[in-house]
Amino acid sequence: MVADRAIAPYGPEDAMLKLALFFAVVALIAGALGFTGIAGASAGIAKIIFFIFLVLVALAILGIVLGINLFT
Repeated sequence: MVADRAIAPYGPEDAMLKLALFFAVVALIAGALGFTGIAGASAGIAKIIFFIFLVLVALAILGIVLGINLFT
């Protein structure tokens, strides 16, 4: 339980958004330095993680509306 809170102290959505932002920054830096292959791969990973984040947020909102805790 404690290890789970250390990884994502505010919930799984927060960790996913941080990962998406990390890969977006990596893509920007790699693109600026001319590493287009790494930039493209990082941007693709950031997109995938961001869409997973959106799905988790939608599930959390649905759970709040229905009064169900979906993440336990």
